[in-house]
Amino acid sequence: MKQSTTKVDISDLTPRVMPYLGQAAYFELAVFESLASAVATAPDLAAREGLSAAAGRALSKHHGLINEIRRRGGEPAVEMGPFAPALDLYRQKTTGADWPEVLLSCYLTGGLLDDFFIRLADGLPGDVGPRIAHLLGEDAGTEVLVHELKAAINADPTLASRLAMWGRRLVGDTLLVARSAMALSSASGTEESRIEPVFTELIAAHTRRMDGLGLTA
Repeated sequence: MKQSTTKVDISDLTPRVMPYLGQAAYFELAVFESLASAVATAPDLAAREGLSAAAGRALSKHHGLINEIRRRGGEPAVEMGPFAPALDLYRQKTTGADWPEVLLSCYLTGGLLDDFFIRLADGLPGDVGPRIAHLLGEDAGTEVLVHELKAAINADPTLASRLAMWGRRLVGDTLLVARSAMALSSASGTEESRIEPVFTELIAAHTRRMDGLGLTA
């Protein structure tokens, strides 16, 4: 039986433009900081160079989002501020205990929430949505993360089971962040039924990333 490819419209669940931009901007800043910490602990110069490029791309996305805030007369720190405590806690929970876990977290959480914010951008007014979707959809430079993770797993095959478990934990915490970003009026059955297929899409993309690393989602 052919699966439906109809895109579920969740544009009315998109928050107002400034809260959207504030939350997305702070998330990209957190991705940059996590990648920068991975650069500092990388085992060799090649890894440091590749990860620094990926960190630079995350920082570029952050700057693009804060430019959108300033374009509307907002102050980035003010708009990001309300989201800092929850996202800081999320980052603490999902950072990882060692270098491979840090890399996997950057790869999976960054990809999943970029996918989500792109999806949620459909409800932004005017040309803001397409512009933000293009910004967040730009190449994130994650090939280096995949390369380093595969190399680590090949060097120590026992690492795979631990990383697979870590990846499964990450998706649950990340979906909670995604859900909190929506402008939900209540936990009504109607809203839940509309959110479910969107989360199914996000989990499918997460599974593809895990499969690409040879890990079981």
